[in-house]
Amino acid sequence: MHSHKMTKIALKDPTWVRYGLIAISLGTIFLFLCLPLLTIFFEAFAKGWGNYFDELTDFNARAAMRLTLVVALISVPLTVVFGIASAWAIARFEFRGKSILITLIDLPFSVSPVTAGLIFVLLFGAHGWFGEWLQAHDVKIIFAVPGIVLATLFITCPFVARELIPLMQEMGNEEEEAALSLGASSWTMFWRVTLPNIKWGLLYGVVLCNARAMGEFGAVSVVSGHIRGVTNTLPLHVENTYNEYNAVGAFAAASLLALLAVVTLVLKTFLEWQQQRDRTAISQP
Repeated sequence: MHSHKMTKIALKDPTWVRYGLIAISLGTIFLFLCLPLLTIFFEAFAKGWGNYFDELTDFNARAAMRLTLVVALISVPLTVVFGIASAWAIARFEFRGKSILITLIDLPFSVSPVTAGLIFVLLFGAHGWFGEWLQAHDVKIIFAVPGIVLATLFITCPFVARELIPLMQEMGNEEEEAALSLGASSWTMFWRVTLPNIKWGLLYGVVLCNARAMGEFGAVSVVSGHIRGVTNTLPLHVENTYNEYNAVGAFAAASLLALLAVVTLVLKTFLEWQQQRDRTAISQP
């Protein structure tokens, strides 16, 4: 009854209030989202298509793109495994320290990426806790690809887990128990029952994880050493190129990250719609 009265009151709002709020929302979106994206592509093509493709096919640009893809291909699958395992443990079992595990999963959201990078330098750098042992065994982590992967894993590890935990808690375990009672093995139960039920949430987490892995700057900047053609990812290449007063090269590389952001937004919207549709279908008798 109360909500019905509130709806009636809302409907009596003056027209100028509604259109004013809509105008403010659209203006904010244009100013802080659309305008920067348009500026990136305008500056990238400022000297024509030829210069744009020359900058993208430059050796350092290709090396940065290749390293960015390698880091994503390593970190995203590992994050998926961690996310599924931790979500399964939290949603299906009660154990001592469960709240601590949830807090640790959320830790990368509250820690600055730069601080995370410094932690890895403190651990694995030349003068770090394990630095002497690593140097004695000729193992290089900081200022090398392993350090970039570790920093990326730290930043991206919550995305899949935080998407799956509430989904699996809401889903319950009745279907899984039924499958086990009918003689299905744990592996068969996972592939035939659990995975189909969480597929959209899992894909949603993977999309966000991949976008963050390919676009991460702060933590990677600290552990990479900014070695051109070796440890520069695409975001670092954008910074280095711009600092060298090569605006076209910087914005050309940035345009790839902008395209990734747009694709991520489209996929995110689609997966949200699929999740909502599945939940609606489950809730209906």
